Amino acid sequence: MDTSTDPHLDALSRLVGEHLAARGWRLATAESCTGGWVAEVVTATAGSSGWFDCGFITYSNDAKFALLGVSPMTLARHGAVSEATVAAMAEGCLERSEAEVALSISGIAGPGGGSPAKPVGTVCFGWARHGEAPQTATCHFDGDRSAVRRQAVVFALTELLRRFQ
Repeated sequence: MDTSTDPHLDALSRLVGEHLAARGWRLATAESCTGGWVAEVVTATAGSSGWFDCGFITYSNDAKFALLGVSPMTLARHGAVSEATVAAMAEGCLERSEAEVALSISGIAGPGGGSPAKPVGTVCFGWARHGEAPQTATCHFDGDRSAVRRQAVVFALTELLRRFQ
C-alpha cells in the first residue's frame, strides 16, 4: 500500500487536498474493505493535516455499529455491502468527527465472500456533507483483491471531487 510508488494515487490525493483546502473543508473516512487505504493515500500527501481529520476502519458489523452508529436493522436488512449501510457509515463518520465531508466504502474484495446477488468485486460507496443527504453508488470491479481495493480507492476519491464541486 505504498502510495509513493503509485503516481496516480499521489496525484489524485494532491487534487483532493487542493479541492478541500480551497473550500476550508476537512475529510473523514469510514472504510471497510479498503482497510484504511484511502486514509493512507491522503496522509501520504504533505500538508494533509490541513484538510484530513480522521479515518475509521470498521471492518466488522459490530465496529460499524459501535464506531459509526450504523443501525443493526440496516445491517440485517441490507447487509454490510449496501448503499443503505455506506450512507449510514458516511453520516456516522460526519457525526463523530470534525470533518465537513466524509466518504465511506464497504465491499467484497475477494477472493471469497461473494454471492450471486453480490459477487466478488462489488463495492458500495457513500459521500456525505453536513446539511445534505448522503450520496451513494455501487460499482463492480474486476481483478484480484488488491486490484479491487485500489480501484475502490481511486473511485471514492475521484467521485468526491466530482460530487462536491
